[in-house]
Amino acid sequence: MDNVPELYEIFKGEVANVTDYGAFIKIPGCTKQGLVHRTHMSSSHVDRPSEVVDVGEKVWVKVIGNEVKDGKQKISLSMKVVNQGTGNDIDPNNVVLEQDARKKREFKDYSKQKITLEAVLNTVCKKCGCKGHFANDCFMQPGGTKYSLVPEEDEDKTKSEKTAKKKKKEKKRKKHSRDRETSSQSESSSTSSSDSDSEPAKKKKRHAEKTKKSSKKKKHKKHKQRS
Repeated sequence: MDNVPELYEIFKGEVANVTDYGAFIKIPGCTKQGLVHRTHMSSSHVDRPSEVVDVGEKVWVKVIGNEVKDGKQKISLSMKVVNQGTGNDIDPNNVVLEQDARKKREFKDYSKQKITLEAVLNTVCKKCGCKGHFANDCFMQPGGTKYSLVPEEDEDKTKSEKTAKKKKKEKKRKKHSRDRETSSQSESSSTSSSDSDSEPAKKKKRHAEKTKKSSKKKKHKKHKQRS
């Protein structure tokens, strides 16, 4: 029978093997070995256990776990709660171990667990036959047709329509201004043409008046000569 140490017992053991995640310690009077994880090697952060211990080195350790998993007995050890010079227990009340266990529970990886989403209401509507709501909350109209959602307008489409309308208005305004300009030009040309046409008429009138006066004078002279 292996003389397995009790929980929270302190003993001095020899380093049998050093790995990337910790070091295996030989237990005196026992064929089994315990594991000191790198998080329990020192109070400071340890990246490489080989920088802390070497194979064949003897260290003071404290038993912090003893469980059977997958048919194998696993013994967990800690170096940081024991004074490596004297072998005295630095954490007699196991406060540090409790804090470490709490941190381990808080930061446990749940990423591999599947998340299943289910309907809030596992019911069928008697009005429309759909799942997930009651008949009182159904959005179907009395005639039997469901309310259709108003489709959202596409921003690009609305912008293009606005710009097209703006351009159309601008064209109408320019056209109206052009029509006004042409109408004013035609009016001015008509007035100028009428003025130009009246000039020769005035000349003719003046000429007629002159000839009339001259004829009257001639008649008056003839009348005097006869008398």
